[in-house]
Amino acid sequence: MRITPRRLAWGMSLWLPNLCSGIRVRSFSADWTVAVVELHVNLLTRNYVKTAFGGSMSAMTDPYFFMLVMHQLGRDYVVWDTRGEIEFVKPGHGVLTARFEVPRERADDIRRRAEGGAKVLEWFDTEITDRSGDVVARVRREVYIREKRRVSDSRA
Repeated sequence: MRITPRRLAWGMSLWLPNLCSGIRVRSFSADWTVAVVELHVNLLTRNYVKTAFGGSMSAMTDPYFFMLVMHQLGRDYVVWDTRGEIEFVKPGHGVLTARFEVPRERADDIRRRAEGGAKVLEWFDTEITDRSGDVVARVRREVYIREKRRVSDSRA
């Protein structure tokens, strides 16, 4: 059974670490170029001063860039998240939203650079915003991409 964007969003929202962390995946676009994720700040996801816990904001941004890249490139590539950076701009309250975008052209460029088994380390940026659209945090995630050896070897 092939996973659809809708099924993945539903499954990721019900996945216990996300469910217990107040993280809801609102959508993956049909072409795997965009994902929208929300964090509901509540008793379990807030810090000592009753604002969004930084670890929850980091967790809400963890896998989505690598998932968008992985689904666009397909099974012939190794794709994983290697590191992340977060800059906290203002306290977060209520429902926070992050939008992840990997345009098709960028995925095609990554595919070209990874051809032959070359290692590609690619940074992606997003912002976490509150309901009024104010930026709560700026996030950078680094994704590792490499064409699988069996594919590279078959081209030689």
